[in-house]
Amino acid sequence: MLAGERIAAHVAGLRYEDLPSEAVAAAKTFILDTLGVGVAGATAAGMDALRAAAQGWGAGAEATIWGTGLRAPAPTAALINATQVHNQEFDCLHEGAVVHVMATLLPALLAVAERAGGVSGRDLIAAVAAGVDVAAGLGLASTAEFRFFRPAVAGGFGAAAGCARLAGLDATGILGAFGLQYAQTSGTMQPHVEGNVALPMQIGFNARAAVGAVDLASAGLAGPRDVFEGRYGYFPLIEGSWEIGRIWRFLGREYKVAELSHKPYPAGRATHGGLEGILALRAAHGIAAGDVAAIRVIAPPLIHRLVSRPDIPAPGPFYARLCMAFMGARAMLTGGVDISDCRGAALTDAATHALAARISVVTDANPDPNALAPQRVEITLTDGTVHGWDCATMLANPARKLTRAQHLAKFRRCWEFAAAPLGTWRGEALIGLVDRLEEIADVRALTALLAPE
Repeated sequence: MLAGERIAAHVAGLRYEDLPSEAVAAAKTFILDTLGVGVAGATAAGMDALRAAAQGWGAGAEATIWGTGLRAPAPTAALINATQVHNQEFDCLHEGAVVHVMATLLPALLAVAERAGGVSGRDLIAAVAAGVDVAAGLGLASTAEFRFFRPAVAGGFGAAAGCARLAGLDATGILGAFGLQYAQTSGTMQPHVEGNVALPMQIGFNARAAVGAVDLASAGLAGPRDVFEGRYGYFPLIEGSWEIGRIWRFLGREYKVAELSHKPYPAGRATHGGLEGILALRAAHGIAAGDVAAIRVIAPPLIHRLVSRPDIPAPGPFYARLCMAFMGARAMLTGGVDISDCRGAALTDAATHALAARISVVTDANPDPNALAPQRVEITLTDGTVHGWDCATMLANPARKLTRAQHLAKFRRCWEFAAAPLGTWRGEALIGLVDRLEEIADVRALTALLAPE
């Protein structure tokens, strides 16, 4: 069988009843988390302009644009909501795959579900599990550092898988949708380097593509069949080197949704080890910003590659969230990391930039091109004292899960940043609905709470 045929067969055959309880629980946790960060993303930089531009892309009110009073055709809603989910770097991910799986997946699924109606909570959970298996599997199979923006490109296939399952496509139709998704795939790393709004928009582009790919496949069209390992397929062109057996070892045996990690801080995941270390040392030793001579984050090459960029005097929010020096300075100065740290006056705060000049990222000798840990943080004080902190596994990894209280505190903080007043009661009602999602007959009950009356 072609790799795509085997993956498509898994997606077509997956049923809610197949899922172990931990996979169901994780799916519900990260559905709520993704809805929260998507609502908060409605007020992030660039979103007013994106929504304004999208008004010219066709009439229709099929699906909700989260955190606003707006509706749009399903493909457009998927694009906008997916962009909102990723635009603050606060969305969950699969660390081993280095893929922000839910950012493309859930917006596409809910757009399709709103348009179709009658999609149950169990259907949604199964589609999430299928999509995460596909997107995470592609990342886990790679043996190279990523050259393209993997959260967008691999995430798009996950979204296509989930939407195809909701559409009731058989394995042949799902394979056709994969080919059509590949024909639309986008995801350059250049916006990451420059800290540009196009980075989260690429998540949106691939979510929109997934809706279109499944619509086309449902109409009987199909893309290329050897989409993953063919001569010009995903792995040869996008990843460069791979071991497909890594997918076969888990497919149908383990469900990768149970391996997702929260993001406890609204910043690139590659900053999180450094941020936790700075906050831990600050608290343990009573360190003030004025006491600091230097801070070093010693980490794998991927961390250095992603977040060692130099601090600049007036960074845009997309640059700042991916800058260890800036985010570390905010953490040391304020004793926490908040959505507001990359908005407004915080971006040009003189004290932040003065401290950021004393923070650096140093590469260790880790041979794994996709490793995020272990990490070490060292703070050298002005009197020469050095305090160190070591991290084998980052906070909110499945081995160090957030508590339910921490998970809900994050959701409630995100809810405060909606573009339209949603009211506290809507957020609390959404928590309750997701808790019993497997009992819900139509998931439009969820999306109804993401917008005002």
